[in-house]
Amino acid sequence: MTDKSKVTVYLNPETLDQIRSCYKEDNCSSVSMFMEKAALFYCGFLRAKQTENYLPRVLSSFLQGMLDTFAERIGKLLFKQAVESNIVHHLIAATNEVDLDTYERLRNLSVRQVRETNGKISFKDDIIFQKGL
Repeated sequence: MTDKSKVTVYLNPETLDQIRSCYKEDNCSSVSMFMEKAALFYCGFLRAKQTENYLPRVLSSFLQGMLDTFAERIGKLLFKQAVESNIVHHLIAATNEVDLDTYERLRNLSVRQVRETNGKISFKDDIIFQKGL
């Protein structure tokens, strides 16, 4: 065990309540361990002149790599979704007689519905709307 010094610390009751409710969440075995970790963290924060000095470059590059991988995956999925959507558009256009005025009305309706529902639309809702149910 390392040598430690005992110190007296005066805390507001609210602060102490917060520490007692959080120290286990940080996998600390005691309030003392939590307070030591918090003090070291804050000292590092104060000494940091730039964010990259405080956040190690290795962690920063790791996070950037993860975000790049995630962005690439999302981009590929969006491309696949756009291709499938385009196929459906061609099928609908080939099998139905839809004029440009009807298309423009449906497009405006769709934009309005997507905005109003934050994109949470369903095919079932569209069927109910089209059938006037």
